[in-house]
Amino acid sequence: MTVLEHSELDASSLADLHAIANQIGLDGFRRLRKGELIAAIIERTGGGAGAGAAQGERGDDRPGEQGAGRGAGGDAGGEQGAGERSDDAGGEGREEGSEESAPRTRRRRPTRARRAARSTGEEGDRAEGEPGEPSPRRGREEERAEGERGEPSPRRGREEERIVEGVVELLGNGSAFLRVSPPEASDEDLYISAAQVRRCELVSGDRVSGPQRRPRASERYPSLARVDTINGVPAESVAEGTRYEDLAVVAPAERLELDPGDPTLGAIEWLTPIGRGSRALIVGGARAGKTETLRRLLGALAGREGLEVMLVLSGVRPEEVPTWREGPVAPAAAVDFSASADLQSQTVEHVVDTAKRVAARGGDVVVLIDSLDGLHPHAARRVMAAARNLAEGGSLTVLATATRPFGGESTVIALDAALTSTGRLPALDLMSSGTVRPELLVGEDGAAAITKARADALAG
Repeated sequence: MTVLEHSELDASSLADLHAIANQIGLDGFRRLRKGELIAAIIERTGGGAGAGAAQGERGDDRPGEQGAGRGAGGDAGGEQGAGERSDDAGGEGREEGSEESAPRTRRRRPTRARRAARSTGEEGDRAEGEPGEPSPRRGREEERAEGERGEPSPRRGREEERIVEGVVELLGNGSAFLRVSPPEASDEDLYISAAQVRRCELVSGDRVSGPQRRPRASERYPSLARVDTINGVPAESVAEGTRYEDLAVVAPAERLELDPGDPTLGAIEWLTPIGRGSRALIVGGARAGKTETLRRLLGALAGREGLEVMLVLSGVRPEEVPTWREGPVAPAAAVDFSASADLQSQTVEHVVDTAKRVAARGGDVVVLIDSLDGLHPHAARRVMAAARNLAEGGSLTVLATATRPFGGESTVIALDAALTSTGRLPALDLMSSGTVRPELLVGEDGAAAITKARADALAG
């Protein structure tokens, strides 16, 4: 192992010192100041200026020690270097003498420190794709790429020997936790990145297994390095399944039963029936009762066995959010009316994407949205179009509120503001409401009764 003089190290950049520290297996070197780092390198290599000069004259570097140093450096770089890049980004790496603080036009000649790093195989490590080059940007890009692929670097292979199995619990930001002892949280739970959730199309309740990776310096929890199996099936086969939009679809044929004791819900169930896989829109002007109707529908569907209910609030009044949270189903996501159309669209589509994965796995899910008015029109139509009854899978039902229909709805529930304001329930505008092919949901006699009710309303 080459012993470097203090003067040579002091003249080297911080990036070069990091490269040497990585090769000699110096733990936590990225957290050290330049002076501390130089002292640690000298202490680790076992000598000072005199020893370095004597050994340089003898030239008696032993290949065995050199190879051992490189092996230790590889492990240390995998455990510390990758996890501590956030420290560099915070400004530790921009001390005086750092290449990042030097003018871009300045060309630095290779110092003895850099030549020593190259002689120990640093350049070979970079050729293999490891973040040996002390470039924070390149290191972060490689780290993100590894996380998205779910393919750990060989340098961290020793950390992934323990296989963990548990149940997925999705979080609002798209990431998840693997609950080892569901439904309770425990210290053994693993964090699952949002990239893995999207790639493997994970949903809450999936039983997943894979190797554990211990937390890095900037992380709070151990992570799932990759997903090996999903519900006992190899993750590759799940990820390569048919796209949700390409699955065969049939018309809704199973009616959602509501509360017959509620006059509004009773009228909806029999005059504008909603089926599993329906695209139902509650429309009306201001103070027509759209939100209250949606709230009643939520109460009637929550807790139904075999039916997963999800709620998303978009463009609502800030004081309405706590009220919804006190209800039977807490909102999966919520943004008030001050949010931009882009943010409202992203919030709603994120929840709908999760529901699509549930339906593709064979589950029945209902997404209630209040409301679609703040979304881009194309995004709103895309959300409504996600609702469908899959021929060989589950179903996704969308119940949303809006000022007016967007087109393509299978059920429109129109409310009359005049009836609502005077307390006359149900406040249903029957002539503007309707369901496509109601006979599939209520039978031929039920469809005939709907036609008669419309005729009576028109005559009255």
